[in-house]
Amino acid sequence: MTRQQRVLTLADKEMVFKTATKALPQRYADKISSGMTDEELRDALVQVLGIFGGSCGPERLDVLHQASGLKIWGGWHIVNHVIEKPLYQGAATLTMARMIYGIKDPEDPQMKLF
Repeated sequence: MTRQQRVLTLADKEMVFKTATKALPQRYADKISSGMTDEELRDALVQVLGIFGGSCGPERLDVLHQASGLKIWGGWHIVNHVIEKPLYQGAATLTMARMIYGIKDPEDPQMKLF
């Protein structure tokens, strides 16, 4: 069986991220609601992503992730993490986690505007 090749949409990329980090809101709900520093968020993501893992299936995105470098790959094809560039890596992974899960940084001096 061959997989259909498709270009990733923005929604697909968000789904890749949510799939790779689905344990984050479950394991760190209290921390997420009170806010996490970059260091705390990095440590939490390392725990959630693990050494190396992933998921795939028929009509599902292929998702790979690893804690080292906070890397997340995804695609509608069988992803080769050796030759393909991750969708999210390092600081981009932290930024996306803050955006997707609404995680505030208690060390950020910016006042809330709304």
